[in-house]
Amino acid sequence: MLGTDFTTGSPNWLDLGSPDTDAAAAFYGAVLGWEFVSAGPEAGGYGFFQVGGRTVAALGPLTEEGATPAWMQHFMTPDVQATTAAVRDGGGTVRMEPMDVMGEGWLAQYTDPQGAEFAVWQPGKTGGLQLTSAENALLWTELHVPDPVADIAFYAGLFGWRSAEMPAPGMTYRVLSTADGDQQDASFGGVAPFRGEGEGERARWVPYFMAADVDATVAVARANGGSVLMPATDLPEVGRIAWLADPAGAVFALLKPDPQM
Repeated sequence: MLGTDFTTGSPNWLDLGSPDTDAAAAFYGAVLGWEFVSAGPEAGGYGFFQVGGRTVAALGPLTEEGATPAWMQHFMTPDVQATTAAVRDGGGTVRMEPMDVMGEGWLAQYTDPQGAEFAVWQPGKTGGLQLTSAENALLWTELHVPDPVADIAFYAGLFGWRSAEMPAPGMTYRVLSTADGDQQDASFGGVAPFRGEGEGERARWVPYFMAADVDATVAVARANGGSVLMPATDLPEVGRIAWLADPAGAVFALLKPDPQM
């Protein structure tokens, strides 16, 4: 379960790159009840999504040429330079070299060997998200790639992640955990296979936000210009989930966990 006591490899930041930040703030405000708070004039339009005054995600304009609207998952690193070297050694691509973000921390962005984009955050004055595993906050993060086993090996080389197989309808799902502590307690996400671009899919990380009522949230998203990629569905021993895209096309998911989990 995600927490805010971040260790190496923990998901510790999440932000959305959007072509219209005002529209994105309005959409997520309506759907998830988020309040957008600007980081200030020097931040270039970047700011924070908050619930009850605590940061649950962030939002900024698209900055890379040719970039498409998407959520970017960040993982905690104690040494951004070493992680960047490990990405190269493991066959990944460095899209943005490490940079000091105004003393708040160090940021770098990468693409893994199968094409999924991600980032790392080395905490400075800002440690990371202030609220997770709560209603309308990040609960789970999921990697979709053609070859899960190979990609898990890549990330294990960066962060020491552990994985455990879990049977799922039509596939083998792999649950990810950070390197330390009880493996189940340290779980934060999973990896699922897909069949490639020809099936309309692409390699990516997908954030799951906790929803008190998945069906009602889906209806609000649709009413505010979002699209439903996977209707609300019950997964045994997991909970009720749905996949959505915001009006600009950024993909995210909802999860109401099974209360017995």
